[in-house]
Amino acid sequence: MRLNTNYMGLELKNPLVPSSSPLTENLDNIKILEDNGASAVVLLSLFEEQIEQEDSTLEFFMDYGTESYAESLSYFPKAHEFVSGPQEYLENIRKIKAAVEIPVIGSLNGATPGGWMEYAKKIEAAGADALELNIHYLPVDFNETSADVEKRYTDIVSWVKANVSIPVAVKIGSRFSSLPAVAKALEGAGADALVMFNRFYHPDVDLEKLVTKRQVQLSHAREIRLPMRWISILRGNVNVSFAASGGVHSAQDVLKLVMSGADVTMLASALMAHGPGLIRTIEKDLITWMDENEYNSIDQMKGSMSLIHSPKPQTLVRDNYMRTLLEFQANRGKA
Repeated sequence: MRLNTNYMGLELKNPLVPSSSPLTENLDNIKILEDNGASAVVLLSLFEEQIEQEDSTLEFFMDYGTESYAESLSYFPKAHEFVSGPQEYLENIRKIKAAVEIPVIGSLNGATPGGWMEYAKKIEAAGADALELNIHYLPVDFNETSADVEKRYTDIVSWVKANVSIPVAVKIGSRFSSLPAVAKALEGAGADALVMFNRFYHPDVDLEKLVTKRQVQLSHAREIRLPMRWISILRGNVNVSFAASGGVHSAQDVLKLVMSGADVTMLASALMAHGPGLIRTIEKDLITWMDENEYNSIDQMKGSMSLIHSPKPQTLVRDNYMRTLLEFQANRGKA
């Protein structure tokens, strides 16, 4: 059974990649993930705020809760509270690369063009096999248009691609006016892969203390429907690799996403909840299902359920929408 897959030029033994999280911060954890079958690993992110030490920007992002899971177990800490700085991050890459055999993907988390992007070159020089740009941005400027927001993304990607030779994946959110147009623009800027999607955490209000309350919630398997839908639409129309992020908890989730067109599936919440051994369980379950359903490889099923295989792709989305509502009403009438 061939579980191997190609992700932005990296040949991986399976589509199971631990994403940026506390589990991918240090060498000991990463060796455990490798021993349990991880095919690559995305390191814990190096944040723009760590590099720039811009406390005012940091407080701004804290107020709006723009942290993506699972970069840490709380919202952005203050600059002096980061466990390690940029130089320690680079040294960590060197140590990890020397100790593991799987590809190591560095991660930069930022939102504004600036000096932090220089660390893309330093991460490459430290030995990373690829780089994930986690562009996590929540627009709150009422004068900023959708075109301005999209240009922010493409400017960052264009600069990074012009300065590094390793593959670059871009992790984005789903809230664009036209996601297909953004995907094509990022392809044009040089992105080698799209990671779909970032999770925006929404602050709550503590009614007793009258303060903003921040909390991180682990993902649920139902969340795969969002990346599954959009990857199935983009696959075959945008010439990049696709990584599905958010809600991957089982082999069934992986199968659905691969059939929709994902090259790899990112795991974080499930590993934090159930431990690294879950990778082996998912891998075993993948092999069992593929054997029972006469699939010989991941490539054989990849993208088989994508929109490009529909005879009427332009009408399929509307048709599914209407049929879903009609079936819901019919089932409700039977209850």
